[in-house]
Amino acid sequence: MALYLFYAAQNTFFTSVIWAKVELTMDESAEVYLGDVAEIPCQYSFTDAKNEPSFVMIQWFVRAVENTSRMRIFYSDGSQQMVDNNTDYSGRIEVTSDQQGSRLIIQDVQLNDEREFFCQVNGLAAGNAEGKTHLRVFAPPQAPVIEGVTSGISVTNEMPSKVASCEARNGFPKPNITWYRNGMPLMSAPGHVNVLTLVTRESSGFSSVQSTLEYKVVKEDKDARFSCEVSFFVPGAIRTTESHSVNITVHYPTTMAELWKESPQGLVKEGDTVELRCQGDGNPPPPFVFNREQLDVELESSGDVLILSSVTRKDSGIYQCRPLDATDSSDVKGEMQLTVHYLDPAVVVPKDSEVMFKGENLMASCNALSSLKTTTVWYKDGKQVGRGNTLPLRDADYETSGKYICEVTVPSLPALHTRGSVHIIVQGGPQLVGLEQEVQLEEAAGRMVNLSCEAQGHPLPSISWNIIGSQVSLRNWVEVLNKANEHMAHSVVSVKVTSDVSAQCNASNNMGTEVKAFSIKASKTEGSGVIIVVIILSLLLLAFLGSVIYFLHKKGKIPCGRSGKQEITKEKSTKDDIVVEMKTNTKNEESVLLKAVNGDKKGPNDQVAAALLTQKLLDFG
Repeated sequence: MALYLFYAAQNTFFTSVIWAKVELTMDESAEVYLGDVAEIPCQYSFTDAKNEPSFVMIQWFVRAVENTSRMRIFYSDGSQQMVDNNTDYSGRIEVTSDQQGSRLIIQDVQLNDEREFFCQVNGLAAGNAEGKTHLRVFAPPQAPVIEGVTSGISVTNEMPSKVASCEARNGFPKPNITWYRNGMPLMSAPGHVNVLTLVTRESSGFSSVQSTLEYKVVKEDKDARFSCEVSFFVPGAIRTTESHSVNITVHYPTTMAELWKESPQGLVKEGDTVELRCQGDGNPPPPFVFNREQLDVELESSGDVLILSSVTRKDSGIYQCRPLDATDSSDVKGEMQLTVHYLDPAVVVPKDSEVMFKGENLMASCNALSSLKTTTVWYKDGKQVGRGNTLPLRDADYETSGKYICEVTVPSLPALHTRGSVHIIVQGGPQLVGLEQEVQLEEAAGRMVNLSCEAQGHPLPSISWNIIGSQVSLRNWVEVLNKANEHMAHSVVSVKVTSDVSAQCNASNNMGTEVKAFSIKASKTEGSGVIIVVIILSLLLLAFLGSVIYFLHKKGKIPCGRSGKQEITKEKSTKDDIVVEMKTNTKNEESVLLKAVNGDKKGPNDQVAAALLTQKLLDFG
C-alpha cells in the first residue's frame, strides 16, 4: 500500500511517496452453534520491518443485516481500547490482542449474529489493511413429524395423489426434506412424483419446512413404507434425521377371487347347513354375487358369504362368486364343486316278514343307495349274524325264526347310517323241547309231582294232557302253568301220586302232533310212627344187651379173650346191618322217617348223630 505525502511551498506542490505494506489474514467464515461462544481471529503483520510502526489502531465493524452500512463495535490504539456503547454487542464481546493480531470473542451467539465482521488495522505511515469473516450460526431443527393420509388412495386416479406430509420445525439455516419409499429416495417425476415444499420464517428467526408428497400409487404400494428425512447444516458437517415410516391404504379393484367351503368341516351330507365364503384380492374387499354354474339366477347372499340350509343331493354342483368391483372387461370369479352325499333308506327283501317251512333255504338282501361306499352288517337278538348285502338262511328250523336287522353305514361319513329289518317265521309241526320222548319217574305215594312240557312250532301249538292211573281223578292233578309267546308254548301240571301214573303231553297244530309220555311209579313206605318205634326199641335193646354183657364180665362169667370180642363185634355188626338196611331201603323212606320225627326233612348231620349215638351205646358195653 502506498502512502502519499503532499508538501506545498511557494505555491509549488511536491509529492513524496513512501511505500509500506500490511499483510492481514482472516478466515472467510466462522461457524458456531446457537448459544455458543464465537471467536473470530484477525492476524496481521508489516512487510517492512524497519518501518514497523510503534502505534497501531485496530477497529472491529459489523455489517447490518438489512443494509450495506457498517457499524463499529470496538476500538483500540496504543493508549486505550473500548467496546462501543448502544450496539447489539455491547456487553457481549471482548477483544484480545497480541503481536500476531487481534481476536474478537462473542458470547451467547444469537441467530442475528450471522453477519460479516470486519477487522481494520491502521499503522499510519506503516500502512493499513482490512479483512472480513462471515459468522455462520447453526441451530438443528426439531425431529421431523410425518403424517400419512388416512383415507384410501385408488390406483385408478389419473394424477398423483397426496400420500403424506412431513414437517421440520425451528431450524437454522433452513433444513431440507427428502422423501423415501422402502428406503429408496423419491425424485420428482412429472405425472408420478410431486414434492411441494413450504418454508416458513418464524418470528424467532428460525425456519420451518413443510413438505407434501404426491404420488401415483400402484397395487404394490399396499405394503410400501414411506418416510421423510431432514438434512441440516452444523458446524463443519451436514446431519440428517429420519422420521418413522407410514403405510398408506391403497384401493384397487379385484383381479382374483377364491371360493371355498367354510363349514361344515369334511364331507357334506343331506340336511347339513353349508356356508360358502368368497374372497378376492381387491381393497377394500368388495361384496360378491353368487350363482350356480349354468343357472342364470343370483343366489341370496350376505357380503362374501353364501349360506345353504338343509341341503339335498339336488344342491350338488359348481358354485361361483363374482366381485362387484371388477371391471367390465375382466371376468373375475371364484368357483368350487359342492357334493352333497346321501344314503337312502335301506330296502330289505323279503319285505317286512317271510314265512318259511322247516328245512327250506332263503337268501335275504339289504341295499341302500348311497353316494359313498357302504358297509352292511346283520343282527339278530343283538348279536351279529352276518356281513354284506345278503344273508343266507339254510335248512331253516325254529331257531331260524326271529327279527333280522340290517344296518348300513358309510365308513367315510359315519353320520350317514340307516336300518332295515325282516321278520322270519318258520312254519312246521310241533317240536317238543328235550331229547327224551318218554320220561320214567319213581315217587313216594301221596306226594305231588310237577310235569313240564314245552313245544315250539308255527302255528303255535296247543298243549293238552292225558293223566291215567287206577286211583287218579280230576282232583288229583291240576295245570299250574300255561303260557305262550310267538315261538313257544309251555304247560306244567301238578299230579298227586296215589298209584302208578301214566301221563301224556300232546302238542298239536294244523301241521301235526307230537306226544311226550311220563311214567310215574308209586313207591310204598311204612308209616313214620312204626319206624320211629322200631328205632327206639332197637336202641333200648342194644343198651340192655350192653348192660348185661358188662355185668357178666364183671362177675367173671364171660372171658375177655379175643374170641369174645369177636362175637360181640359180629353181633353188633348184625344189628348194624339191620339198621343200614332200614336206612337204605329207599331214599324216600329216610325222608319220610326224618320228616315224621322232626316235622321236616333233616340233613345228613341228623343221620350221623343217630349213628354216633348207636356206636356210643355199643362202645359202652
